[in-house]
Amino acid sequence: MRKAEVPLAEHRELREALGLDKAPDYTTLHRFLNRLEEGVLVRALGQSVRRAPPPSRPAYLNDDQQGMSRAIVAVDATGLSPGAISTFYVQRTQNRGGKPMLWRKWLKWLVVVDTQSQLVLAQEACSGPYNGSAMLRSLADVAHALSPFGWLLADAEFDSERNHRHVRQTIGALSVIPAKRGGASWEVGGYRAEMRAEFPRELYRRRALVESVFSAVKRKLSTRAPGRSLETQRIQALLLGVAYNLYRLKPCSV
Repeated sequence: MRKAEVPLAEHRELREALGLDKAPDYTTLHRFLNRLEEGVLVRALGQSVRRAPPPSRPAYLNDDQQGMSRAIVAVDATGLSPGAISTFYVQRTQNRGGKPMLWRKWLKWLVVVDTQSQLVLAQEACSGPYNGSAMLRSLADVAHALSPFGWLLADAEFDSERNHRHVRQTIGALSVIPAKRGGASWEVGGYRAEMRAEFPRELYRRRALVESVFSAVKRKLSTRAPGRSLETQRIQALLLGVAYNLYRLKPCSV
């Protein structure tokens, strides 16, 4: 909780967005975290997205694509440190010949981001290492209900025919996921075969914008979810998504 107190004290815009005159004491934040329910964070994330001005769409899309694409979203995941040991301490230990201080498990944070506004539309957290492919469908449903999109970009971790079918047939958007699973000589069918035959590389480059979101979160907010239980760590990760969206919004719009 001390880590949460520091960015609140340093960033006036974030305090104003949260309606705080000053940064609360870390013990107050700890008691708040113990009472916080995940449903509250889901509603808060949704409200932050609804209050954002509608972004303009990329000029390189043609007329048909402009009409179909109300948003271009990207899905990705990153890891958060589960402990409170500083990165500097870990590096110093390794430089002095110590054994690598690696965690067997970490917290995996998955997000759906609008590539224009760079706001988090949906998020989930779980214990890593974990393949997040199965989580794409529920995340896409939440994001589409909040802000309907026409394109979904994801990396090879989410490569599956089932994900393509869900995005294209259930949601009605276009999925762009490189078909990397399996050898190059393997015969694939359906939408995965379409990805191998004609992959939209220019559009797919926009997926890298989700990395900018992760970078901003880790530079401005935190790289850690140091709770003692998995549930506490998950709440801390979901709080990052809400805090980041509030940080992106102007104080007057919240």
